[in-house]
Amino acid sequence: MAIELLRESGYTANEIDFESGFWMDYPWAEEFGKLARRRRIALSVHAPIAGFMGHVERDRKHGMATGMLDHSAGIAKVAGAEPVVFHPGFLLGRTRKQTVASVVSQLADFRKRIETKDRAVPFGVEIMGRVNDFGSLDDVLAISSRLAWVRPVIDFAHLHATSDGAFTTVKAFHEVLAAANRVLPRGAPFHIHFSDIAYANRNETKHLPYGEGTLRVAPLGKALARFSRPATVISEAPGEESHQAIRAELSSAVGKSSPRRSSSRSASSSRPRSRRN
Repeated sequence: MAIELLRESGYTANEIDFESGFWMDYPWAEEFGKLARRRRIALSVHAPIAGFMGHVERDRKHGMATGMLDHSAGIAKVAGAEPVVFHPGFLLGRTRKQTVASVVSQLADFRKRIETKDRAVPFGVEIMGRVNDFGSLDDVLAISSRLAWVRPVIDFAHLHATSDGAFTTVKAFHEVLAAANRVLPRGAPFHIHFSDIAYANRNETKHLPYGEGTLRVAPLGKALARFSRPATVISEAPGEESHQAIRAELSSAVGKSSPRRSSSRSASSSRPRSRRN
């Protein structure tokens, strides 16, 4: 059983990955959620990549994206998972201010839709990894600060890439966490993605096995230890060896008494043999 494998591997969280499409149906999600709660594994969901808001026109693509986010919320609701992580979208010839306003407006309308279906779970907007694209730390904080149910998802691999490798000190991590802390609701955990990363010209190129690049998790752990807020750290590194190295180093840095959860989105529960809608 996937949940038992996660626990045996030392994980206390899991992000169900629908980036490339849905593979878990509602009965499966409900059962998976029950087992996860029994074993005290926190669940989150990553929506399909095409599920973003801020479309220039409310056309067929916008409708499809809305449907993807709606279905992600439905799965999250029955599984007891939060947040639903999604990508912030694209500038599409607009200023960042205009794009933020568009994303916020479309998300507000989307919220009304899922409220009528009893799917009003928290969502999380992820920081992106290309320096000139929409989805910077400031963009994500601007969206999150305007919608109480949307939280920042801090991807430190992406931040490391767009800053040309600046995340090597506790101070760098702490400053980002402090900014997120100001917009997060009371009691909501930091939601963090982490992996070593390759980049060029301040743009991400690929995730690396842990240790092959210059991003390390110990400074993140030390920065997290300065906050009373809990945290969930999802490893996006390629390979179980990297996941375990990140988990061990993070645990050592924050201390065993600190309320941090760690996991891998590529653990067995999020890589099924077949997909089902």
